[in-house]
Amino acid sequence: MKCTFPLSAVALAAVLALSGCGGEKAAEKAGGSAAQASVLTRNNVTEPQSLDPHQITGVPEINVVRDLFEGLVETDAQGKIVPAVAESWASKDNRVWVFKLRQDAKWSNGEPVVAEDFVYSWRRLVNPATASPYASYLQAAKIAHIDEILAGKQAPDTLGVKATDPHTLEITLSAPVPYFPQMLYHAATKPVHRGTVEKFGVKWTQPENFVGNGAYIINKWVVNERIELVKNPQYRDAGNVAIERVVFLPIGSQTDDVARYEAGEVDITDALPPEMYAKLKASHGDALKRSPYLCTYYFEINNQKAPFTDARVRKALSLALDRDIIAEKVLGRGEEAAYNLTRTGTAGFVPYEPEWRKLAYPERVEAAKKLLAEAGYGEGKPLTFTFLYNTSEQHKKIAVAAAAMWKQALGFVNVQLENQEWKTYLDNRRSGNYQLARASWCGDYNEPSTFLNTLRSNNSSNRAFYQNAEYDAVLNQTLQGNVDEAGRSRLYQQAEGIIERDTAVIPVYGFVNSRLVKPRIGGYSTEDVLNELPSKRLFIQ
Repeated sequence: MKCTFPLSAVALAAVLALSGCGGEKAAEKAGGSAAQASVLTRNNVTEPQSLDPHQITGVPEINVVRDLFEGLVETDAQGKIVPAVAESWASKDNRVWVFKLRQDAKWSNGEPVVAEDFVYSWRRLVNPATASPYASYLQAAKIAHIDEILAGKQAPDTLGVKATDPHTLEITLSAPVPYFPQMLYHAATKPVHRGTVEKFGVKWTQPENFVGNGAYIINKWVVNERIELVKNPQYRDAGNVAIERVVFLPIGSQTDDVARYEAGEVDITDALPPEMYAKLKASHGDALKRSPYLCTYYFEINNQKAPFTDARVRKALSLALDRDIIAEKVLGRGEEAAYNLTRTGTAGFVPYEPEWRKLAYPERVEAAKKLLAEAGYGEGKPLTFTFLYNTSEQHKKIAVAAAAMWKQALGFVNVQLENQEWKTYLDNRRSGNYQLARASWCGDYNEPSTFLNTLRSNNSSNRAFYQNAEYDAVLNQTLQGNVDEAGRSRLYQQAEGIIERDTAVIPVYGFVNSRLVKPRIGGYSTEDVLNELPSKRLFIQ
């Protein structure tokens, strides 16, 4: 049965604007006529905050950047690391790594991609003047001198990365990191073109200025309407890039997303509306693709702002949250209730089991009431706070459900829901201008540290403003030379125990990835738990 939904006048206008596939200009850049050009249209949910790899944190931004830039390594359809700009790498001690760059890698302006491009880019990433929200990513990778650079005590050019010749990159770490190469497909580690960045400043990612080294380049960027990419003829593997043009649409409504898919205007949707999931599964068969996804949805708590400076208040809300109802009833697409920040299924991770999980829900509620009473809250003094979420039907439903649970279970919890557009929401979380917010973290690589590092005291992604020296010390132990894989797993479990003890955040559920994908699109993988989906991997059947 075909499901159809009415489009607003604005959405209909966007559909009509896109129906001509963008005119002759894009097709000419792609090397063919408009009629011949193969086009992939993807929903990207929202307008990207930026397309500068060093200024982004969100999935919508990374989705586009993944097509525009290529790192030392990339991932294959199973999520495994494969050579990209680097054709090989080696280390004798997991501390000094040598990457050999391929000779045929080029920028879209025809210049060769060389080792010095990565030196420049990584120094730019960690330079305090760049103010990158992902500056501490290289700190998690333990690159030499990163701590001192981020603290402003040393210059960025002291970072432990150097070009020993045009096609050899040597990276020195301060501790052995056996999974270091796995970290290098992430957007923050991709190279940027120095001449372009320095010439155009903040406007360097505009279509008329852009230079990248990925499979695609920017052809058109219409804010809040679409981003169009066309195939990069200079890309080292251009002969195997099948799709000529890629269109990213910022469709925030999941029902509108399905409507555009049904109308033939979207080839790949984003997450599907929970209330429509069963119907879509029945009506679309193999076009509905579902797979596990290394992401955890959690409630981010500002540990430095009242009332959440009191651990008893944080714990009470965690105890009174029925995660099973959210996962199974509010969503119901296969999501799993989460009790750890690290997504269950992450390589090398053994989940921590909170003691209170053995309690029946009514017992948990009584424990929560006792904690709040100890903290001074009750009928005469209700617990009141603001819950921040970004514009999304799904986020709103989850926020409403959580607020209702707390109110019903505890009786004296008043939650003010606050909805903000994506960019404003990100800015307020980064600046700490919130009390409790919905958040999610998707693994930057398939290893527990990608989740756990985000709560290190000095991590630039620590939007919970959680500070705990004991927690930091446990994570530091994971990279000591005498710690094997089993020992590292035990330390990760210990770190999760500290998070749960302090209720630094409230894990809610583990993601699954469910989308509608047009049968004409080939190459879509359901085996990659990292959910990397570069357009170059896809083709028109």
